[in-house]
Amino acid sequence: MRLTRTRREFIKKISHFVLAGSYIPGFMTSCSSHEKPNIILILADDLGYGDIGCYGQTKIKTPHLDRMAAEGMKFTQFYAGSTVCAPSRCSLMTGLHTGHCEIRGNKEYKPEGQHPLSAEAVTVAELLKQTGYTTGAMGKWGLGGPGTDGVPEKQGFDLFFGYNCQREAHFYYPEHLWKNEKKFIIEENKKGKKAVYSHDLIVNEALAFIKKHHKEPFFLYLPFTIPHAELAVPEKELKQYTGLFPETPYPGAHYSSQDKPRAAFAAMVSRLDSDIGRIFTLLKQKNIDNQSRVIFSSDNGPHKEGGHDPAFFESSGPFRGMKRDLYEGGIRVPFIARWPGRIQAGSINKHIGAFWDFLPTVCELAGLQSPDNIDGISFLPALTGKKQPKHAYLYWEFHEQGGKQAVLMEPWKGIWINVRINPDGPIELYDLSQDQKEQNDVSSLHPEIVKKIDQIMKQARTESLIFSFLPE
Repeated sequence: MRLTRTRREFIKKISHFVLAGSYIPGFMTSCSSHEKPNIILILADDLGYGDIGCYGQTKIKTPHLDRMAAEGMKFTQFYAGSTVCAPSRCSLMTGLHTGHCEIRGNKEYKPEGQHPLSAEAVTVAELLKQTGYTTGAMGKWGLGGPGTDGVPEKQGFDLFFGYNCQREAHFYYPEHLWKNEKKFIIEENKKGKKAVYSHDLIVNEALAFIKKHHKEPFFLYLPFTIPHAELAVPEKELKQYTGLFPETPYPGAHYSSQDKPRAAFAAMVSRLDSDIGRIFTLLKQKNIDNQSRVIFSSDNGPHKEGGHDPAFFESSGPFRGMKRDLYEGGIRVPFIARWPGRIQAGSINKHIGAFWDFLPTVCELAGLQSPDNIDGISFLPALTGKKQPKHAYLYWEFHEQGGKQAVLMEPWKGIWINVRINPDGPIELYDLSQDQKEQNDVSSLHPEIVKKIDQIMKQARTESLIFSFLPE
């Protein structure tokens, strides 16, 4: 563990710090029913940088997300924690990049769940809970299966509803979900019928949470499953796109066969968008819109599962790569922030940030001290038009496909593939200011930059017994 004190000791210190009344002037005032701002984090699953209208999508309708960007701030160079689900979410929750966080890959456990966060991990939900926030998570967890220390209710969430296991979340008509430690049985689906669409249950639970807690400060984490894996959506949603695109049926062995994969994918993104619209409508109805800071992003780049055709939709935007790549298309994600009266409407921000910045940003927003030795930097100044500190570099590592590492040291991007297989292999180098598509490897022209990136790749990480780059 990198933390210099135990989790219990840190939480205790935070509690004393907050009780002493340390708040940030100007950020906790003018709220109608409570002082602290609500924080809502909406995370799509495998949604590419180019999959929504305000980032260039032309084939899929996303009016609510486009309006969110028009009423808030759109970041153009924000990065996911990783290029797959679990480590990206771990980074988001803990403020650590994948060279330091506990979960650095999608390690599956049977019968259900992934490698768990430890009891010593400190999450953003725990920190906010200690300051009086009610905390909820609805969607896909993926950071520890039932019975482990990694389950949401042991990581700071008062209420969790959804898929504990990301493998189970590949499918949208499951036999069960989880409500904290109890299985939530879906009888209609258990009988073999595709009757209850899981996303509907998750959204309804999220809306119920807001209704119940709108008079008190809350943190609501919404890691929705759409548009990940199986391409499935209720027929009424599918109709709006049926016939608009040439289709190639997908006879998938792992996922349900889908004869309209392009229409289904488009309809899933539109369904995600319309449900985000429902959340904004409810915030206004409850008169808490102005005191609610809402962030939207995606956990990594686009996938090709279930018959999805990312090339057809230009899901990676103008970038190279997709899910499981450390090229820009695999890790650069849409990132929109909205907070009426605090974030300038219609603003576009080129600040370079990453998921591990979320925790310290929330801490600063809530008047908290961040944990020791995290990798994140608060981007609250960028949100509010103030001078923003910058990262010296961003770092990623990925443990599938032979192992990969990447370093972004503006404007340079270094990528090393087959780390485990070829420990003396070359580092590719790209100048993103001239080559955002990462097509021209200029490593031979800048050996001094390559050497510096190589040093960062060695120094920016600690070895993990579970997720190792040592030869197998």
